[in-house]
Amino acid sequence: MEERTAGTSPSGGSRTGRNLPAAIGVGVVLGALVIGSLYTIKELFLLVVVGAVGVGVVELTRAFATRDIKVPAVPVLGGLAVMQAAAYWGGPVWLLATFAIFAFVLLIWRMFSDGTEGYVRDATASVFTLFYPALLSAFVAMLLRADDGDHRVVIFIAVTVASDIGGYIAGVLFGRHRMTAISPKKTWEGFAGSLIACTAVGAWLVTWLLGGELWQGALIGALAALLATVGDLIESMIKRDLGIKDLGTILPGHGGLMDRLDSLVTTLVPVWLLMTVFF
Repeated sequence: MEERTAGTSPSGGSRTGRNLPAAIGVGVVLGALVIGSLYTIKELFLLVVVGAVGVGVVELTRAFATRDIKVPAVPVLGGLAVMQAAAYWGGPVWLLATFAIFAFVLLIWRMFSDGTEGYVRDATASVFTLFYPALLSAFVAMLLRADDGDHRVVIFIAVTVASDIGGYIAGVLFGRHRMTAISPKKTWEGFAGSLIACTAVGAWLVTWLLGGELWQGALIGALAALLATVGDLIESMIKRDLGIKDLGTILPGHGGLMDRLDSLVTTLVPVWLLMTVFF
């Protein structure tokens, strides 16, 4: 979520910038939904993922529409669902093949839907949406397909959430030095809080749930902190380019689903890769 890990800008303003009680309440509900589905029926958790990311896809398509960029939601949503299934039951090759097929479908879809003007613009935005967040989110199915996939997904989500919480607290309490003009409320102190929280949570959960080494969990956590911040900045760039403040308002205290998913999807692939190499 944009401006999550910073707390405040050096110029002042609100120290929080969000409805904290509502944000906590929504976070608890989402956490219960994730844990409840993840440790009962794995396939049920995939439905939760498809539903959440599907809302994010719709938010992106509506955001693009504000600048007259046409992204067809139906084939992207179809690609999202099929890519999750392909990743879970088929693996990386099937996921890549499915992405390529649906990217081609999007190019053809646009060809016959709205004339030649703006074709490159619309087709590029459509394939971008198929990649971010749809393809990236499919790597959660790649994590889940392992025998201990439920634990792997919990670690992935926990370190990413730790980035949010650690960065938020450190930014509010100590944030003084602005990190980037892309997101003015992000500070280096907030990023340090993210890094510390992610490293600690990663080291703890990897040793506890997967029986790994402390350094392996710490490395996963540190990488998650870096990429979660990058994910926030990517979404900030999208919103600034489109001239909008938020991609959605579905979650009180959080904004839209993409405001929750931005750091998750950018963290997924490297975390999956490290866990595959380590375990």
